[in-house]
Amino acid sequence: MFFDFDGTLAAIGDDPAAVCPVDGATAMLAQLAATIDRVAIVSARPVAFLREHFTNIDLYGLYGLESHRGGRYHEHPEAARWRPVVDLLVAEARADLGADQVEAKGLSLALHYRRSPERAASIQQWARTQANRWGLRYQPGRMVAELKPPIAYDKGDVVAAALGAAQYGWFCGDDVADLRGFHALTGHAIADPDFTPVRVAVANNETAALADAADLVIASPAALVAYLNETIATRCR
Repeated sequence: MFFDFDGTLAAIGDDPAAVCPVDGATAMLAQLAATIDRVAIVSARPVAFLREHFTNIDLYGLYGLESHRGGRYHEHPEAARWRPVVDLLVAEARADLGADQVEAKGLSLALHYRRSPERAASIQQWARTQANRWGLRYQPGRMVAELKPPIAYDKGDVVAAALGAAQYGWFCGDDVADLRGFHALTGHAIADPDFTPVRVAVANNETAALADAADLVIASPAALVAYLNETIATRCR
């Protein structure tokens, strides 16, 4: 079972640093980890942030460019050389856009405009301009524009590499980037007709495309926790 974090296990918040898992999410994941082969979080967040909230499960940060598995930190081999570029852009973004808009993630940066939606177009244009200038990837999201290294690795690659011979695979997400996880499950099912994919969208009014591609739509992160707690209880009866 693979989970996004923001909007899936945690409610979206204006201050990214203050966002926490919804009540019961951590305990629910621990119960799942005790009953199934693999539980993982696959997030745009840095691994360091995820480790503040979760232990004893696999953590993939920055769309899979870094991870913490088996007690060890791992990083994509091509990622490190982009740190100086990202550091430079973090400083420029804070000067040009304001520090409140900028989330520095080490290997990438996010430009948030949830608190100032009227600036969406200008922030998106700034991000696209810098992506073209430096050869970075531009990643749009829910009220955020991200810049990250131009490495062809994302949430779908994480899922595809981790599934192995699994008979079932779940991906729970809320944003357009999570479609990659859905597609990985779909591709695995095409290759292995005995594999059952379960694509779960946590509903919001900003990414209807994800709900359209889902097998199951859940109303909120809290509702997802409640649903999976009931599923665990049913399986363990």
